[in-house]
Amino acid sequence: MVKKMFKHYDYTLIVAIVLLCALGLLMVYSASEIVSINRFGYNSHYFFTRQAVFLAGGLLMFGFFMMVPFQLYKKMIVGIVFGCILLLLVVLLIGKTSNNAQSWIYIGGVGFQPAEVVKLGLTIYLAAIFSKRKDSLEKFSASAPPLIVFAVMFLLIMKQPDLGTGMIIAAATGIVILCSNMRARHKLLLIVAALVIIGAGSQVLSSEQLSRFTAAYSPFQDPQGDGFQLVNSYIAIGHGGVNGSGLGQSIQKYGFLPEPHTDFIISIVAEELGFWGVAFVMSLLAFVVWKGFIIGLRSRDSFGSLLAFGLSGIVGIQAIVNLGAAIGLLPVTGVPLPFVSYGGSSLVLLLISMGILVNISCHVNYKRSSTVKEVIDEKTTLKAV
Repeated sequence: MVKKMFKHYDYTLIVAIVLLCALGLLMVYSASEIVSINRFGYNSHYFFTRQAVFLAGGLLMFGFFMMVPFQLYKKMIVGIVFGCILLLLVVLLIGKTSNNAQSWIYIGGVGFQPAEVVKLGLTIYLAAIFSKRKDSLEKFSASAPPLIVFAVMFLLIMKQPDLGTGMIIAAATGIVILCSNMRARHKLLLIVAALVIIGAGSQVLSSEQLSRFTAAYSPFQDPQGDGFQLVNSYIAIGHGGVNGSGLGQSIQKYGFLPEPHTDFIISIVAEELGFWGVAFVMSLLAFVVWKGFIIGLRSRDSFGSLLAFGLSGIVGIQAIVNLGAAIGLLPVTGVPLPFVSYGGSSLVLLLISMGILVNISCHVNYKRSSTVKEVIDEKTTLKAV
């Protein structure tokens, strides 16, 4: 059966993910070379080497999770939930602070962000619960436990505070809920409640968080202060034009753009590869998200369907938040561009998520082309596992 399953993997999705990772590694090398030396005092290949190591590990995990039947995660949701909450509590107790957020845990000199684990863990949990209770969602009370779990994780993330990740898990939760069997009026009620919470939350933002909104929508009021990053992002994009200045020829990465290899890597892509380079990146990201939603629509398994919607939604939301920050439509929140920006924990968890998505696609394609006997045999095997 394993050999039969291999031919049903969605190889167009796999190729798109690999292309994004390869381009990301290339752009991390180009964007980080100067900042590595001038800002951190490392050798010019420091960030490139680390990203290459994380990419190699991430691809191994990607291959592994491609082969693990996604239905098995339904049996692990209790451990997943408690594990995620435990990680968020640990980071608040002993985590390290970076960019004004206590969001990192270091083990043996290697750091990771528990919030990245939470994105995946919470999505699996929500998909499992809403698929399990699909027949009882007529009552709003059936949705209370998953909403409480989401609220606990969201508040722990905001305690760090990590506004960017909080926005992403809230939006991903919203996608899973909207795609579930919850009654329309209950969905509308949750949307109204979310808008009220957002309005109330905007009144208690810290001065540092408020400055990000000012920088996003009025960057030229303080071009040497709060608006410095966005102004230099505009310069990089404008300098690139249609065809770009050439790979490795960015000027803004020479100390003008503070985060050229992380938050604003798309600005370096625009400067060096021009409009066509940005269009290529955005097309690949859009293709991955579109593929994920197609997989969700075609899946006959409600858990697989909701999980596909949630996982592809995370990629799409994260891309929108990052790209929106680079062009001033959204405040800068430190969210990396999926598969492209430097960042080990983000890259590895995204590749694990995509491995799960490819596995769902495999089961979708397998069942569409299999005989009744083969489907029965597969179900029997899964029950035995």
